Amino acid sequence: MKIVIVDDNLSMRKVLSALFESHGHQVVAALEDGSKLSECVKQHQPDLVCLDYNLPGRNGLELLAELHSSSPDIDVIMLTGSNDPDLVGRAANAGASGFLHKPFSQPQILEELKHVGENRRMIARTAGGESAPQVPGHSKRTAVIVDDSGSIRLLLKGILQEIGLNVLQTVGDGLEGVEAVKKHLPDIVTLDVDMPRMSGLDALPLIMQASPLSKVVMVTGNPNKAFAETALAGGAKGYILKPLRPAYVEAFMKKLLG
Repeated sequence: MKIVIVDDNLSMRKVLSALFESHGHQVVAALEDGSKLSECVKQHQPDLVCLDYNLPGRNGLELLAELHSSSPDIDVIMLTGSNDPDLVGRAANAGASGFLHKPFSQPQILEELKHVGENRRMIARTAGGESAPQVPGHSKRTAVIVDDSGSIRLLLKGILQEIGLNVLQTVGDGLEGVEAVKKHLPDIVTLDVDMPRMSGLDALPLIMQASPLSKVVMVTGNPNKAFAETALAGGAKGYILKPLRPAYVEAFMKKLLG
């Protein structure tokens, strides 16, 4: 992968650069702040950005949101030494593909890279139109995916197809999600929480009213107690966490489908 590192600590930039290059990746730039990140991305078109949260000027979350909006195909691993308990969830909801607390070990960063690589391969197969093999007994089960992130939609579609679900439609906000469920009456609905126009929690009761037999699974980066209670009370069967990990999502869905 082509990688850009953004961290104000020179030693961290050197350590990460050496680690990535020793494992066959190409570090195309190592920046001390985010002021030139947009220009760097346009020039080098990286696959991955390792982005520190605590940066001079604009913080990592602001840069992440901007990057995800302009270049959603680029994965971002957030790095931080902050103790803010909500930061992981906010970063995941903003589009982060991974998250590491400093100090972290070499195996931890390599594990995150492994997950990013697996997700990218799944998305590439899905975008390329490759079909997963049909699983006996599951060919008639259907799904609708509701998420404002195009990369998440592709990843979820690939995962659900791997376990034999027929993904009938993928949409980008809650209002479209309600209409898609009314149209298809699917067995499974994956429903993002933070979306434009209508959030997942606002769409949930309308979806349950339109298709009471659909099993709705919420998708979120920040599962606090109040959210869980609201989702379960509204009819959701549970939730899966961002950043998505295909093995976990597959196991969750197989258990849900029995």
